[in-house]
Amino acid sequence: MTTKGEQFAGLTVALVTPFRDGAVDEAALRKLVDFQIEQGADCVSPVGTTGESPTLSHEEHEQVISTVCDHAAGRIKVMAGTGSNSTAEAIRLTRFAKNAGADAALLVAPYYNKPTQEGFFLHYQAIAEAVDIPLVVYNIPGRTAKNIEAETIVRLAEIPNIVAVKESTGSMDQASQIIAESNLTVLSGDDSLTLPLMALGGRGVVSVVGNIVPQDVKAMITAFEKGDLTAARAQHYKLFSLCRDLLSMATNPIPIKAAMKILGRDNGELRLPMTPLDAAQEQELAETLRTYGLL
Repeated sequence: MTTKGEQFAGLTVALVTPFRDGAVDEAALRKLVDFQIEQGADCVSPVGTTGESPTLSHEEHEQVISTVCDHAAGRIKVMAGTGSNSTAEAIRLTRFAKNAGADAALLVAPYYNKPTQEGFFLHYQAIAEAVDIPLVVYNIPGRTAKNIEAETIVRLAEIPNIVAVKESTGSMDQASQIIAESNLTVLSGDDSLTLPLMALGGRGVVSVVGNIVPQDVKAMITAFEKGDLTAARAQHYKLFSLCRDLLSMATNPIPIKAAMKILGRDNGELRLPMTPLDAAQEQELAETLRTYGLL
């Protein structure tokens, strides 16, 4: 069965936001977009969690979205992060993303204020009614403090322009219920669970590790779609060791930015309260990258 947001199946890379001397580095950001296009990614997602959205000003948030959309110029899809724990602010950002040329908006569950399930539903309904653009619900209770229950997501699937969910609960039961009871496109929000989720009917991933190995993530997805489970599993286990060793070192995006620094693709600059890995951790990370074959 073709899913509702099938145009966003495959590999979406959750882009980091490069900084230089405390400011957004637009030139570096454009290079990251070019790299993903060259590597065959299907979509990029700026200013999500990996893009350090909580520490960007509203002006910077818009700057990153407009820079990515402008530079993508139709060469790759853009799923802009526009979520907020204020419904009015989420509408404003989503409207901006649409006007900037984004193909979709990724909307994290309202964090900190812990809405009721009805509150979640009305939040997304209000955004969908206010802005006519494909919307992707981003459910990550480990960061937002509350789960959007499967029943609520299935209910949201009835809204025409809510087309997909980025599933980051880690629960195969929740993912199974959403897939069984709706036609939403389900995308993994955890790199290590992409293949298991696709086995249930998921259609791809919004990937962190794709910042450094997009071709390998894409190869796994393609192998699965072709029915080559042996190749897909082999790619999964290769990626699994990298994801486990990389993403468990510290809170995202600290380790992925450190990896990109080691590989010469970013300067590794973060914004407080995010802090860099220490020297021992960097050495450990370099060994992980060497073992994988990246150094």
